[in-house]
Amino acid sequence: MREVQEIADLLRTAKNAYVLTGAGISTESGIPDFRSPGTGLWTTTNLADLLTAQVLKEDPRRFYEACLPALNAFRQADPNPAHIALAELEALGYIRGVITQNIDGLHQRAGSRRVWEVHGHLRTVSCMRCERKQPFDFAVACYERGELPPRCRVCDGVMRPDVVLFGEALARDFFEAADELYGGCDFMLVVGSSLTVYPAAGLVTLTKNLAIVNLQPTPYDARARVVVREKAGAILPLVVEACQKRPKRGEAH
Repeated sequence: MREVQEIADLLRTAKNAYVLTGAGISTESGIPDFRSPGTGLWTTTNLADLLTAQVLKEDPRRFYEACLPALNAFRQADPNPAHIALAELEALGYIRGVITQNIDGLHQRAGSRRVWEVHGHLRTVSCMRCERKQPFDFAVACYERGELPPRCRVCDGVMRPDVVLFGEALARDFFEAADELYGGCDFMLVVGSSLTVYPAAGLVTLTKNLAIVNLQPTPYDARARVVVREKAGAILPLVVEACQKRPKRGEAH
């Protein structure tokens, strides 16, 4: 496929390449995305109305009853070939790291080392009063015992998942990623993102060259050097293979 070679060539010649991923990269791991007609979480459930800072504050029991099963399901998924391919590209020196809008932790489980999680993660929960942390499994155990909302064992404050809820500012990782991109990103590969959620989507404006792998159109397609309308799990392993056939300029792999 011509587009695969074009992406590989952009990676090979870039000095500072990064990847931005969205929910679409994890659909092949069994995690539904948010906006696909008929299957997206926001189109088939009312989670968008409940996964908010306001609901957590005003009715934390309702928040956990509605949202924890879905959040915990994200944690049961396994990395797919797209996640693994990105970890390989980092290990081979083709990308500097992955900026992800996802909270599922699949990039790290696939082997990626430099990951910025701009919407947080599901590894821990934090007390809203004293900020002490517990593993996310603590909240799951409380849910299974009917002890909702989960409360801090020290101060009895309500525990919250360490994810960015609707109505909240982005995680610190977003600002750290933006600083890194300002330092000289010359190529960004977008994978599985609709590029409609801001300010994360605005990160694509910080690169000179752009390629997009996404099943649906995005607002930035016209700006991209390459656009591929295929599943990431089918395309990214081919990109790795193409990169290995022609080593990065000035390096041997």
